[in-house]
Amino acid sequence: MTPHRRAVLDNAIAHYYDRIQSALDHVREHGTGGDGTPEQRLPQLDGATREFFSVSGLSSTLLGTHHGVRLVLLDLMRNPGTRTTKTFASLVIVARAVRHIRGTGERLMLLTPSSANKATALRDAVLRAVDAGLVTRDQLRIACVVPEESVAKVWHSRLAADPGLRERNPVVVHDGPGAAVKALAQEGAETCAEELRRVAGVRIWHTLDLDNYRAADTVRAFYEAEFLPAPDGRVRWHAHAVSSAFGLFGHHLGVRLLAAEPGARDDPPGYLLVQHLRTPDMVQDLRSGSASPPYRRHPVSGLFVQSADPAFPAAAFDPRESIDPTFYTERPATAPRMSALIREQGGGGIVVSLHECLVRYAQVRALVARADVQLPADPRTLREWSLVMVVTGTLLAVERGLVRADEVVLHGSGSYDADDYTPLPSEALRPAGQLATLADVLHKAAGVQDT
Repeated sequence: MTPHRRAVLDNAIAHYYDRIQSALDHVREHGTGGDGTPEQRLPQLDGATREFFSVSGLSSTLLGTHHGVRLVLLDLMRNPGTRTTKTFASLVIVARAVRHIRGTGERLMLLTPSSANKATALRDAVLRAVDAGLVTRDQLRIACVVPEESVAKVWHSRLAADPGLRERNPVVVHDGPGAAVKALAQEGAETCAEELRRVAGVRIWHTLDLDNYRAADTVRAFYEAEFLPAPDGRVRWHAHAVSSAFGLFGHHLGVRLLAAEPGARDDPPGYLLVQHLRTPDMVQDLRSGSASPPYRRHPVSGLFVQSADPAFPAAAFDPRESIDPTFYTERPATAPRMSALIREQGGGGIVVSLHECLVRYAQVRALVARADVQLPADPRTLREWSLVMVVTGTLLAVERGLVRADEVVLHGSGSYDADDYTPLPSEALRPAGQLATLADVLHKAAGVQDT
């Protein structure tokens, strides 16, 4: 059986609601636990909740074959308010918050570090919940800690335009290295949680833990089983541009839950990780910690080149370049776990350069247009490179003999350009280089007045 040429599913979370709840139950039983976060339960699926989830659509399109390998695009970018896959986990996190608020009467403040996309998606989900009447603006708030280098990627919305919402839902800008926002947010949660709960009656929910994301991303596996069943005897890989690979862990959980059902097949797919030169840590871990190959400057082109390792770019503008600050995590804690998973099930990794993405840009643009995904004609206006990275990486991996599969499902996890959104205005940003400043912002957001 071959994949459908194109299949579209609107409101995937509502469609797979019971399955997602089962995934949440599994996470509760087998996850880390003990972090004091709200229970892993969703609210009743009524009309307002269904409307809240309505932006969780996804689709798949057969793109054709490349050197004999079938390519399928899984489009996870259909929410016009985010254009990234972060929508799915954000909606489920906020839905859990809604259930907690309704069940306990306790007010919540989500706190998340983000390179930008998670901040946009969680803010979008919080605003959707308020607009749908699931909670009030006083019951649910969100504070985001974002690196200065990527804050221009956070989308403007009424959460920033409305003065009252802006005060309750701050975006904190940290001027240190990208990964430092995780440490700062963790410190903020640990330092402020007890006092804010006692003084303001607001609980802080620090959302970074993997267990807050896996259940939502099982929708990828459930959709695959319904609309993209793998043909018998064919080897399938899933390709994803990754920083910590949360999305693939969610897909893997869905695959395992499906395999446990009576009469189900148990042939898990392989995973192809795509990264860039600034943070290739997951690919390096998969290769037993091997270092990036040495580069030399080509005397004619001026590019940095190497030919020793096909898993790394043959040519780059800079051996430590960043294609997109979205991919900012160094030494992710998830790397050993993903490496073990790939060694067990199959897969690989590849690192791409900006030069390679630009050389392939027109080809990538033509390919994804078959799935009704539009890339701008001028790549200089692109602000989110995840889609271009995963398609470029997959094409190169196939050509270099790194893919040992009959087909690859490419996870389109994010793509938007300068015309798709407006960055946050300066008045919506709160600089915080240290804990004391962040604590002050969190207190104000919770409604604690200066004394």
